[in-house]
Amino acid sequence: MENSSILAILLFSILSITCTATFDPCSSPDPNSDLSITHIYGKCSPFHPPKPTSSWVNTVLNMASGDSKRVSYLSSLVAQKPTSVPIASGQVINNGNYVVRAKIGTPGQLMFMVLDTSNDAAWIPCSGCTGCSSTVFATNTSSTYGALDCSVPECIQYSGVSCPTTGSGSCLFNRTYGGGSSFSATLSRDTLSLGKDAIPNYAFGCINTVSGGSIPPQGLLGLGRGSMSLLSQSGSLYSGVFSYCLPSFKSYYFSGSLKLGPLGQPKNIKTTPLLKNPHRPSLYYVNLTGVSVGKINVPIAPELLVFDPNTGAGTIIDSGTVITRFIQPVYDAIKNEFTKQVTGPFTSLGAFDTCFSARNEEVAPTITLHFTGLDLKLPTENTLIHSSSGSLACLAMAAAPSNVNSVLNVIANLQQQNLRILFDTTNSRVGIARELCN
Repeated sequence: MENSSILAILLFSILSITCTATFDPCSSPDPNSDLSITHIYGKCSPFHPPKPTSSWVNTVLNMASGDSKRVSYLSSLVAQKPTSVPIASGQVINNGNYVVRAKIGTPGQLMFMVLDTSNDAAWIPCSGCTGCSSTVFATNTSSTYGALDCSVPECIQYSGVSCPTTGSGSCLFNRTYGGGSSFSATLSRDTLSLGKDAIPNYAFGCINTVSGGSIPPQGLLGLGRGSMSLLSQSGSLYSGVFSYCLPSFKSYYFSGSLKLGPLGQPKNIKTTPLLKNPHRPSLYYVNLTGVSVGKINVPIAPELLVFDPNTGAGTIIDSGTVITRFIQPVYDAIKNEFTKQVTGPFTSLGAFDTCFSARNEEVAPTITLHFTGLDLKLPTENTLIHSSSGSLACLAMAAAPSNVNSVLNVIANLQQQNLRILFDTTNSRVGIARELCN
């Protein structure tokens, strides 16, 4: 064989190996890159994905079935260089969540933690936990781990704390999550690593027992606004600023991103004021002023949308609810106008009660959410969802649960897909811009 032929074969082999290594979408990201995000049902998920025979729409319907409990739970709540973390997928029963890679302890132990903008505290299943998943944080192998006792200031900031009346003891607390599960945990402290950043002495709940099926199996990272959230515990590191781009549920890989800190955030982005409710300090309230269906501004009584910190009424942006929920009279008004502009007949599919022949999808009107200073025109992929057969298209929104006296509208993650959502607590604003993260 000629030398040129041998060289050609060797070169082809090297290129093949290089390309195979380069295009591994599940490999660990560059520590200097954004923290990538993916949905829980992706191929890179460390959890159990749906069966291959399960259609995408059935997956969404199953996830959305847990929304009622979460919306009820939300309604009951009273309470540098740019860093970004890959967002990946993993299964959480009845919760359509997104997860990021994080490391806990010294040396760091990899955990896929759920992003939750409506909770503050971080929770992690720990060794010896009853009812937890098989992946737990081994506290005895971390040189920087420590359980905290009732004397520390952080202990009194947790609800459901159990402390001895005399003497000292571990700070134990109980929590519910999503309205259908509960757990007990020990307040602990260790190093939390996100991308290239290490945050020492991070306070979190070390879970001891779990009851119910919707507790995130490898933990939760609280991105709320309260005193125990990532923003608060990271001090000046992130300056109260973060943003995320959630990939489509259909995207299997680490294609979304969580950007932490003011640097690297989009400069030209429209914003709306961020409202604060002292009775529900964790939640990100925004002022929804109206909704348009096509060119029609839906007639909605202003008092149905107004922000009221005393009752908790208003609108929040939430990363853990699957489909957007409006209180019943608001949803009814939107639905009525939508059905006027689309040819029926209409039927139901799971949580969706406004489904029609997919042949009429081309004339389906655009839904626009009007906020103070910002109009969000939802893309079709964020507005409609199709049956597994493709014969039906459904308006991917619903009414708040009828079994609670809900006063809260929730802008959910299906409506946030492929959008950059910027939370700037320092300047009290939320920004929204189109961004393809699939």
